[in-house]
Amino acid sequence: MTVHAHSSGSAPSGPVPSGGVRLGRADGRWVLGAAVIGSGMTLLDSTVVNVALPTLGADLHASLAGLQWTVNGYTLTLAALILLGGSLGDRFGRRRIFVVGTVWFAVASLLCGLAPSIGLLIAARALQGAGGALLTPGSLALIQASFAQRDRARAIGVWSGLGGIAGALGPLLGGWLVDAVNWRWVFFINVPLAAVVVAIGVTHVPESRDETATGGFDWLGALCAATGLAGVTYALIGAAEPGADPAVIAVTGAVGAAALAAFVLVELRSRHPMLPGSVFAERQFTAANAVTFAVYAALGGVFFFLVLDLQIQAGFSALKAGSSLLPITVIMLALSERAGRLAERIGPRIPMTVGPAVCAAGLLLMTRIGASAGYLSDVLPAVALFGLGLATTVAPLTATVLGSVAQRHAGIASGVNNAVARAAGLIAVAALPLVAGLSGRHYHDPVAFGRAFHSALLVCAGLLVAGAVLAWCTIRSDVLREGSEGVGGEGPVPPPPGRRHCAVGAPPLEPPADRSR
Repeated sequence: MTVHAHSSGSAPSGPVPSGGVRLGRADGRWVLGAAVIGSGMTLLDSTVVNVALPTLGADLHASLAGLQWTVNGYTLTLAALILLGGSLGDRFGRRRIFVVGTVWFAVASLLCGLAPSIGLLIAARALQGAGGALLTPGSLALIQASFAQRDRARAIGVWSGLGGIAGALGPLLGGWLVDAVNWRWVFFINVPLAAVVVAIGVTHVPESRDETATGGFDWLGALCAATGLAGVTYALIGAAEPGADPAVIAVTGAVGAAALAAFVLVELRSRHPMLPGSVFAERQFTAANAVTFAVYAALGGVFFFLVLDLQIQAGFSALKAGSSLLPITVIMLALSERAGRLAERIGPRIPMTVGPAVCAAGLLLMTRIGASAGYLSDVLPAVALFGLGLATTVAPLTATVLGSVAQRHAGIASGVNNAVARAAGLIAVAALPLVAGLSGRHYHDPVAFGRAFHSALLVCAGLLVAGAVLAWCTIRSDVLREGSEGVGGEGPVPPPPGRRHCAVGAPPLEPPADRSR
């Protein structure tokens, strides 16, 4: 990271001042404000869209596949490009790429809101994901690069807490916009937020970059990842559609699988891979990512199906369905820090085993949700138990990911974990309707959707149990202890207490690794 001396005549948006910005001063508040609003915008978007799915599906005459692609179009490009986005920020300037990503995200959001058909909405969502891949890594990277060392942890804590509030407000805001205005406003709301972020960014946020970063970018790896995820997702979604051509599905799936295999080969041979294989030399890192895949596949499926079922089968309004998820975020905010401290004291193995098992129990309770479901009697106990398991799981899981690698790999390790989590959700949303026997326009039928919802919950509960078993069998209790070795023998990254994931969407994203080390 470049740190320049700060003179009285330099612009507020110039290089990082010597020693960094301070949390209690105006310069620190501007940087924190840009990062919080920018990341909060993406968190809002990820939560409000699910609430709007039934209404936008009816308005645009979309099949279930159209709703799946509305979610997955965004997730696909975000998962495939997020590591590349972090590298671009290192090279060309973290503030510059953050601002570019914000503008890109806002323009794509405007296109989403104006989309006259489901096909154009899906295309705009894919563009939105590409913007998010530039914006998402940059929000925390700005804090890491700009703040003085003594204020950095506090700044990240404020960023994390305010991000959690944005996540909590998302379903409420989305439900209100759908019921009171129009579903298109769940996308339009991003435009004024982005304008505020850009205005702060270009006038008050200092620039930083890694001057020692050299070499090319892994464009071929990004292309293979995007092609592979797109092919497999298309095959899984298309296989459930009535009248789908089996030959097209088979060819698309085969191309996707081949592209993912090619991605692995490219990363192994590339001089500048966006997914360096060296981080997987540490078995605890690999194990934690295997647990991440199982747990976040279940989460992706639950959050896709639950809000739909509450509106389609239980007859909840969009606002009531969105607010039904609020206890999950409240419990996360209240208990994640304690779970992180518990993992530091007794090790992550037990929390990472118990947490997914409790989540699975919550999903079994959700099977009681039916056509005559009451919120207090049927929904609240299930989502509260699910939230309790999630709060127990996420902070220890994230700490294990960071604590199992050397300090110099911290950024890329967390970035990889984010990509794994998002890819897991992508595959789950694509595959679960097929596995549950739901297809075409049958999602309008409350009885058919209710049956599929119950089947999907059982599959997701199985994934969570698999995650719990994986954690018990593979995660060491001493992985977070000081002195345990990470990759390269440099010692682990000290896991920050209470590190919390951001509004349940994915693990918290660390800034890209400093490749100069």
